[in-house]
Amino acid sequence: MNAARADALVDHGVMLARAARERYGLDDVDGRGTGGPGAIDLAEIRTAREVAHRLNATRQPGRAVPASELAAFGLLDEVLRVVLEAYEEEIDPAAFDQALREVRERVGRRPAERTLEAWERTFAPQEDSRATLEELVLTWLGNANDAARSFRELVDDRPVARSAPYPDTIEAVRMWSSEAPGIGPDQKPLIELLRAPALASPDSLAGQLRYILDHWIELLGERLAARLLALRERLQAGLDQVAEEERATFMRFAGAGADGAGGDAAAAHGFEALGADAEPERFSQDVEWMPRVVLIAKSTYVWLDQLSRQYRRDIHTLDAVPDEELDRLARFGVTGLWLIGLWERSRASERIKRMRGQPDAVASAYSLDDYAIAADLGGPDAHANLAGRAWQRGIRVASDMVPNHMGIDSRWVMQHPDWFLSLPYPPYPAYSFGGQDLSSDERVGIFLEDHYWDGTDAAVVFKRVDRWTGDERYVYHGNDGTSFPWNDTAQLDYLKAEVREAVIQTILHVARQFPIIRFDAAMVLAKKHIQRLWWPPPGSSGGIPSRAEHSMSQAEFDRLMPNEFWREVVDRVAAEAPGTLLLAEAFWLLEGYFVRTLGMHRVYNSAFMVMLRDERNAEYRLVMRNTLEFDPEILKRYVNFMSNPDEKTSVEQFGKGDKYFGVCTLMVTLPGLPMFGHGQVEGFAEKYGMEFRRAAWDERPDGWLIERHEREIAPLLHRRAQFAEVRDFLLYDFETDGGGVNEDVFAYSNVGPGGERSLVVYHNRYAETAGWLRESAAYAVKSGGDKVLVRRTLGEGLRLPDDPDAFLVVREARSGLEFIRSARELRERGLFVQLAAYSCVVFLDWREVRDGSAHIYRRLADRLGGTGVASIEDAIRELELEPVHGPIRRLLLARPRAVADAARELVTALRDATGAKRGRPDGDVVELIRRRRDAIDRLAAVGAPPVGDGLAEGSTARAAMLGWTVVASIGAIGDSADATATGRAWFEELRLGPVLANAFRELGLDEGGAWTAVARVRVLLLALEPPSTARFGAPAIRRLLDGWFADPDLRGFLGVNRSEGVTWFNKEAFEELLWWWQVLAAVEGPPAAVAATRRLADRLLRAAAEGSYQVDRLVELAALPRRVPSRSSMAKSSSNRRSRRNAPARSHPN
Repeated sequence: MNAARADALVDHGVMLARAARERYGLDDVDGRGTGGPGAIDLAEIRTAREVAHRLNATRQPGRAVPASELAAFGLLDEVLRVVLEAYEEEIDPAAFDQALREVRERVGRRPAERTLEAWERTFAPQEDSRATLEELVLTWLGNANDAARSFRELVDDRPVARSAPYPDTIEAVRMWSSEAPGIGPDQKPLIELLRAPALASPDSLAGQLRYILDHWIELLGERLAARLLALRERLQAGLDQVAEEERATFMRFAGAGADGAGGDAAAAHGFEALGADAEPERFSQDVEWMPRVVLIAKSTYVWLDQLSRQYRRDIHTLDAVPDEELDRLARFGVTGLWLIGLWERSRASERIKRMRGQPDAVASAYSLDDYAIAADLGGPDAHANLAGRAWQRGIRVASDMVPNHMGIDSRWVMQHPDWFLSLPYPPYPAYSFGGQDLSSDERVGIFLEDHYWDGTDAAVVFKRVDRWTGDERYVYHGNDGTSFPWNDTAQLDYLKAEVREAVIQTILHVARQFPIIRFDAAMVLAKKHIQRLWWPPPGSSGGIPSRAEHSMSQAEFDRLMPNEFWREVVDRVAAEAPGTLLLAEAFWLLEGYFVRTLGMHRVYNSAFMVMLRDERNAEYRLVMRNTLEFDPEILKRYVNFMSNPDEKTSVEQFGKGDKYFGVCTLMVTLPGLPMFGHGQVEGFAEKYGMEFRRAAWDERPDGWLIERHEREIAPLLHRRAQFAEVRDFLLYDFETDGGGVNEDVFAYSNVGPGGERSLVVYHNRYAETAGWLRESAAYAVKSGGDKVLVRRTLGEGLRLPDDPDAFLVVREARSGLEFIRSARELRERGLFVQLAAYSCVVFLDWREVRDGSAHIYRRLADRLGGTGVASIEDAIRELELEPVHGPIRRLLLARPRAVADAARELVTALRDATGAKRGRPDGDVVELIRRRRDAIDRLAAVGAPPVGDGLAEGSTARAAMLGWTVVASIGAIGDSADATATGRAWFEELRLGPVLANAFRELGLDEGGAWTAVARVRVLLLALEPPSTARFGAPAIRRLLDGWFADPDLRGFLGVNRSEGVTWFNKEAFEELLWWWQVLAAVEGPPAAVAATRRLADRLLRAAAEGSYQVDRLVELAALPRRVPSRSSMAKSSSNRRSRRNAPARSHPN
């Protein structure tokens, strides 16, 4: 480098690729560097913002590049240029001349020139080859920096590598550097020094700038470091710029967003101003049970009325809640029961509701008289009874509190009027209070403003008159500044220390009764919002009409309220009622602030409901990414819900189909606290007002919806501990084949406290998609006072072994199917997933298996090709049994001449598979199979009833007999003396059912017929044996029938049942059984047994009919000695006998 260029290097600019400049129109950006064409001064924040704007205009929100990251990269580039300049001036003025010679010697002169020319084509021409080589090195350093990969396209060096020996050139420079004079006290090689910041902080450009500030001034020595000191201010400014952009994310968490605005959209798109520095981190520690809470809300009066109808008895107090209902909740997986409206309510509120046309209303649940369990709910004793019984089932009862205000006629309004915000005069002259007195206390009058009754105004105050003292004051209604005042409430004055202490004492009183407390509208009591709503600073308007005239200086406000009220609450409860879970309903971008700084255990996350309902998926993934990058612990503190008492019901918002169950699966498997709404599981569509005594609609629980909840959701709730924490939670990008990210897919993994791995993937869009899960989104890792962003691969997230013989067997919870994947392939390639509209998969029960020399797991994985099976173990067994299954199939399908050969193949395979050594000789077994098969074919060929006509080709009966021929015969191979027992055992052990069914389908049976035939084979094997005699006396008949009706398998087949003290059997099934018995006799029994079996079958059919198909009567009648007919009756019945002789005992079962 020459001296003329040295002074200009600070503003040289980053050399950007020509393709990126043309794509985004960057050559006309203000802020061109002094480095000539292609050099853009990214270190200037205004330039960085313009470049970021142009990049992000073409990107999805979740892939946006922060301007501060570009500025940090620009600063880093400038620092590296300063080091190169200083090296040439102070250590080796001919450094890059020597480097260029080294490259030409090692790579070759012409290849070296081709590399430099390729760089100039890709970026921009330089004044000479030495300058081009310097720029090429800086370009390589930028591409090698992992922290800059999100905008690598700006400096993409891949076109250079494709057209020239670029890697060899870089290696030659590295070799030159290793031999050239070193730099700094340790004499580090120049290239090694330039790479040091990126290696020290590979995931953070800000971390690299901090590394330079912290290490290089000392490292480089006094003379060289002096050049960096000139950049100190710019480096520190760059760090500030990064921190400033982090505050846009912090707005959601630090509570400094736009006043009165909903936090959902702002959280996704970033916030325009922070308004306050980062607040301190003061999370409250969870007690062991808290992360596992699954909360369900119940509007207490409505719930009790619904229970009364469901159980058909009066259930109006808490102690009357049936144990069966608590058992049902526990079975579902509920561990927290939030009862809305437990406290004594304002009588004035009830009167207002009824005067306004709601004759059946009670007071609002949030207009309270006192924090005492309502008498009409049974009072404290009834609550204690319910809480005790619930706790026996692992359910904690939760209650509401609304510390912002009390009912307009509450005990506090009567006894402590000074605790409430009030004026001695009406704030507006038009107000009048001539209506009905709403007070139940004769000492005090309570009057709403008159215009409320005709709906022409909503006054901010009500009138309180003390009839004993004559005091009149106008008390403000509770109000959050977003809508009308809550006209049945009175606003407490939180600038008064005695009010804050009274409320804290009340909270402690409630905490000693309830292990979970939900604070309604908690955000209005954040210090900044108390000030905004009620005591605005001079020069600003108040959040509540009429309050601007009561402005207060910041100093005075801080003097009266020095600390955050909620922080005091959290600390006092932790000290005086430890083990209480505090849950805040908070919006207005205060979610993270409430848990991270104020110390609430949990906080509402309305963005979950709103964004997933509206399918603003990219925005909600951005909310998750922002949370993870700022502080993952906040994700664990969210309360996720699909409905709450103030919103439409979940069935109205999400329906009852796959979308509902997909989002519900996210709710119960994400870190955080899942909360179900009243009636959500039952599919109720009515939204219950806070004043409802009973439901207005007569709705019945949706049995199908409940059953699907029990099948898909309840099992996940019982594993809640597996999903609750964030220590090992990772959110993944779903990468499509086109290289983009499908923001409609939510994919994440977690590891439970016992090492239980899970992977959840849900597609929240009516469309089909497919893609890969490879790398996680960035998440913050805190170390001391610093924080770095880290990404992990799917393999790292699931703790997969790096072993070529390791495989993962995993169960998908919804379908119950099991899958097998190579651990090495998952680590190296990721997981490919195909998803239909609103489809969701939940992979649980991961277990590692290791292949042996037979490579059975590898073979199975290749065969399945990513598809699932009911059982991997069964699939492995079937794979192992293929040498047996194939011959069985071939034997069943064999034509008559091929039966002997097929039987011989099967016998050999069975010997190998079972290790059977004894049993009948192979030839005998083959002959047994052939003989039985021939008998079946002869019967079918003759086609004579009662059995032959049922064994035709393509019939279910023929298929069953073919199956019986094979399975009943192969038992003779076994070591057991009982060949039939061996055949029965092998039918199960060798998993022959599916093999037979597949063969039967090839024989022409449909699916139902194939499995019916398999079922008949089982019956024939397990329960029936061919008759071995032609003589059937009464004892033999009794033994035969006793054996049939004692066998559990035949009892099931015969439909044996007992009713009113009588044991019955099914007529048709008995007829079919006798038919099968005759077939076995014809195939296997002695020739004389065929006719005898037929005669006995006729006799049994007559006895069955005469005995009305009662088991005892059948046995009794069938075993009676045959009556010898008289001579006179013989001729009379001869024609009947001839008729019956040719009639089948039962039509064949086809």
